[in-house]
Amino acid sequence: MTSAPLSSDEPVAFRGAFLDFVADPFHQPEDDCVRYLRDGLLVVVDGKIQAFGTYGSLQGAYGELPITDYRDRLIVPGFIDTHIHYPQTEMIAAYGEQLLTWLEQYTFPVESKFADKDYASKIAHIFLDELLRNGTTTALVLATVHPESVDAFLEASEQRGLRMIAGKVMMDRNAPESVRDTAESSYQQTKALIEKWHGRGRLSYAVTPRFAPTSTPQQLAYAGRLLQEFPGVYLHTHLSENENEVAWVQELFPDCAGYLDVYEQAGLVTNRSVFAHGVQLTEEEFNRLAEQGSTIAHCPTSNLFLGSGLFNLVKAKENNIPVGIATDVGGGTGFSLLQTLSEAYKVAQLRQNNLSSFQALFLATLGGAQALHLSDSLGNFGPGKDADFVVLNRQPTPLLKLRNSSDLPTNLQELADQTFALMMLGDDRAVAATYILGKLAHSTDSRL
Repeated sequence: MTSAPLSSDEPVAFRGAFLDFVADPFHQPEDDCVRYLRDGLLVVVDGKIQAFGTYGSLQGAYGELPITDYRDRLIVPGFIDTHIHYPQTEMIAAYGEQLLTWLEQYTFPVESKFADKDYASKIAHIFLDELLRNGTTTALVLATVHPESVDAFLEASEQRGLRMIAGKVMMDRNAPESVRDTAESSYQQTKALIEKWHGRGRLSYAVTPRFAPTSTPQQLAYAGRLLQEFPGVYLHTHLSENENEVAWVQELFPDCAGYLDVYEQAGLVTNRSVFAHGVQLTEEEFNRLAEQGSTIAHCPTSNLFLGSGLFNLVKAKENNIPVGIATDVGGGTGFSLLQTLSEAYKVAQLRQNNLSSFQALFLATLGGAQALHLSDSLGNFGPGKDADFVVLNRQPTPLLKLRNSSDLPTNLQELADQTFALMMLGDDRAVAATYILGKLAHSTDSRL
C-alpha cells in the first residue's frame, strides 16, 4: 500500500516501543547513546514531532488524541541511504563483472534511456516505492547525465513529500556518447538544476561528477566552481572503490598525489562532500578526509558483489570521519538497509572487527543524518524534527518468529539481541509501515 503524505494541523499520536539514538555508539558507551521506550508516545503536528516520551508521562496531556497503536511493534527513525543510483534499478543483479567492465557492459547502456523524461519518471516512481517498502525515507541519489532524469526524480519525490538529495551526473570522457556531456554543458545544466531544485521544499541538490576517470580536469574545476557559487549544495561522487580504478586514476592524473588529491586540486573535498566506497584509501587519504570533515558512504553489498574489497569502518570512525550506510543499487544487491547492515557486519568480521546492532542502526538513522548535515531535522525523535519513521515487525517470518520472543524487550541487552537478529534475518518483510511527515506512505499491516 502506498499513499502520498498530506499535511495537517491536526495533532496525531503513535503508541509503541521506540528506539533511537542520542549520541554515537562508536565513540561513547552504548547505554549512553541508545534511547529505548518500551511504551512510548510520539505526538505529531503538521509533519513535525511535537512531543516524545513515555506513554505514562504524556498521557495526561495527549491521551485524548487519535492514537495509532503499535504496541507490539518497534518504531525507529526513517532509514537514510547515503549513496544510491536510481537509474540502475532495472539492472540490479547484473551478472559477472567487476566495476569498470560492469559499468561499460550494463550501466551505461541502461542510463542512456534516461534522456526520455517519461521513462525516467516511470523508473523514479518504482524506485521510490522500493525505498518506502524497505523503510528508507531519505537518500542521496545519483541521476544520469541527462537533466530530464533529475527533473523526473525530484518531481516524483516532491509529490510524495520526501526529503531527498539528488544530482545530474557529470561525465565528459571515457563513456559512450549517449551518456556524455561536456565540461561547459555540465556546468550550465547543473547550475540551472540547482537554481530550480535546491532548497525547494524538502529537496536538496548534489553536484555529481560520476568519478574522476569520466571527468576531465576542466569538468572537475567547473564542479568546484559550482560549490563556491552555491555553498549550500553537496558534492557527491565515488572514491577508491576498486584497485584497477585507482590505478587508472593515477594514469589519467599523473600530476596528482593519489585519487583523493584529484578531487582536492579541483576544490571538491569539503565538509559537504560525500564520497562513496573508500575501500582502497591510503592512510594519508583517511587523514585528509578527517581534516576536511568529508563523509564516506559505506557500501558493503556493492563492494562484495563487485569484488571491490572490505571497507575499514573502524579506521574511518577512529579518525572521526562521518560515515553513512548505503545500498549503492544497482551495484548493491537490494534496497533493504537491514540487509545492507547484515553485510556490513560480515565485512567487519572479515576485518576481525565487530559491529553491534546499535552501531549499525545508528549508521542508518542518526549517523546518516549527521553525515548528510540533516541531524537538525532527521535522525531521531527529537521534538521539532520531521516525523519520518519506520514501524518494524520483529517477527515477520517463521524463522524470526522462532528467533525473537513475542514479548517486547525489557532492557537494552534483550533489545540488542532482538535487533541483531532482525538485522541479520530481516528484509522488506520486517517493514510493517513507513511514515513520511507523520502520514502513512507504505504499509503491509492489515490493521491499517
